[in-house]
Amino acid sequence: MPTTPDPQRPRKGSDILRTALRRNVGAMAAGTSLMGLYQAGETAFPIALGMIVEHTMQDDRTLGSLGLSIGALAVIITTVSLSWRFGMRVLQKANTTEAHRWRVRVAACGLQPVARDVDLKSGEVLTIATEDADQTADIIEVVPLLVSSLVAVVVAAVALGLADLRLGLLVIVGTVAILSVLSVMSKRIGSSTREQQARVARAGAKVADLISGLRPLHGFGGNHAAFRSYRAVSSEAKHQSITVAKVNGVYAGTAQALNAVLAAAVTLTAGWLAFEGQITIGELVMAVGLAQFIMEPLKLFSEMPKYVMIARASAERMALVLAAPPVTSPGPGRPAPGGDLEIDCVRYGSLRKLKFTVAAGEFVAIAGYQPRAVADLAAILAVNVPPEEYEGVVRVSGQDLADLSAESVREHMLVNPYDGEIFAGTLRTNIDPAGTSAMVPEAVEASMLTDVVALHREGLDYGVRDRGANLSGGQRQRLSLARALAADTDVLVLHNPTTAVDAVTEQLIARNVAKLRRGRTTVVITSSPALLDAADRVLVLDDGVIAAEDSHRNLLATDQDYCLAVAR
Repeated sequence: MPTTPDPQRPRKGSDILRTALRRNVGAMAAGTSLMGLYQAGETAFPIALGMIVEHTMQDDRTLGSLGLSIGALAVIITTVSLSWRFGMRVLQKANTTEAHRWRVRVAACGLQPVARDVDLKSGEVLTIATEDADQTADIIEVVPLLVSSLVAVVVAAVALGLADLRLGLLVIVGTVAILSVLSVMSKRIGSSTREQQARVARAGAKVADLISGLRPLHGFGGNHAAFRSYRAVSSEAKHQSITVAKVNGVYAGTAQALNAVLAAAVTLTAGWLAFEGQITIGELVMAVGLAQFIMEPLKLFSEMPKYVMIARASAERMALVLAAPPVTSPGPGRPAPGGDLEIDCVRYGSLRKLKFTVAAGEFVAIAGYQPRAVADLAAILAVNVPPEEYEGVVRVSGQDLADLSAESVREHMLVNPYDGEIFAGTLRTNIDPAGTSAMVPEAVEASMLTDVVALHREGLDYGVRDRGANLSGGQRQRLSLARALAADTDVLVLHNPTTAVDAVTEQLIARNVAKLRRGRTTVVITSSPALLDAADRVLVLDDGVIAAEDSHRNLLATDQDYCLAVAR
């Protein structure tokens, strides 16, 4: 099924930056005005000092004029203080709000029912949704600060030019020369930063993979090899970060040195002109003060190209997620009420013309001999595989899966993975995240989670750490099962729901699930004798096809391979 372009989706980093700027025109205008006023006030201070010195050297000076001068300095200082405070408040609020918008948008892409066609892992997407979103939104502050710094340089150049044209030209020519040198260096920063961000994101993705697979790695002794793999990726990120730090250091040092050279040139030129009698002592004081002051806006002005390149690099990485098309375009339909499920000659991965039907209200168990085939079947049922990527047809309530939206299918048919995520919160919020289920007590009892609830004084409000770090493996698995049962969907597919549970508890869970789901379609992919025995019938999935079909006890009596596969 062809994908259709989304006109609202930014196609590249420049689109993201333009959108961010366009959305914050008002805040940026207010911030630019206030920060421009701040820089103008800063520039006015040495000018006012020069005028005061000039006035004190005249014969007609009075105490009243001195008081007026001091009052003018007080007004300038107050203006500088208030304009900086409110200007930065406006800009930082707009920056934070814009970063939040992009974080939400990137996160929404990751949470869509249909995955995006982008070669990024979850850890990389997380980095993009946090660090890159923040650095992209920095453009909201960069542009006003750039303009306000330019205001300061222009005001200083004009004031010095009024004293002597050569001083004004020196500031203008020096500023252009400094920016020309630094603009070339900022391009290197942009390319180095993009590479650093990519390598840090890859390291974050590797950490996420290691955390999720740490127990299996320990089980077969692969943790040392995995840690060496992470160390290699982390070392690459470290070396690239060092490279970026060196480039930034050279950039900052060069900018500081060039700014100091320009300030020294203005000071020495002004001193020579005063010595020659071409400017007054007051103008010399003004020139020296401006030469000292101008270093700060020049420093800020010279750093802006670097921040622009960093924001652009981050925006390009966000575009990787936001501009990526969905891997499939699902249909608009919704499944009809009812719970029948049909797999009709599906060929995908290790599945070979797989064909079976589960009637509405039936409890069917699937015993898979090959884990790969089981995983392929679960992925298809969970709509993680686009219908165009496999042969055959999957029908839900008699409707072709390709004609239904992924979101509506998942509302109608829940596929609960064997490694379901546990989130930071409470037992209750993990079982019923939306807070709308009326089946929470029944789900807790059916999943045998009652002992966990009774163990803690808070009951269902007992706090759960991220990934269920304060729960055992069996408790996490039962919590995940309770969440699936509480959803009370028309079709429920459970993938190995009791692998971490002891045999006695497993027997009770099997009996409870069959009782709770009576009249609702339930498919359990498992090798558990208890669940297989509780099912109405068992389908044997072997070599990608249904090799046998009967009750669990009949298969035990007649099929030696089945007996060896499931007997414990």
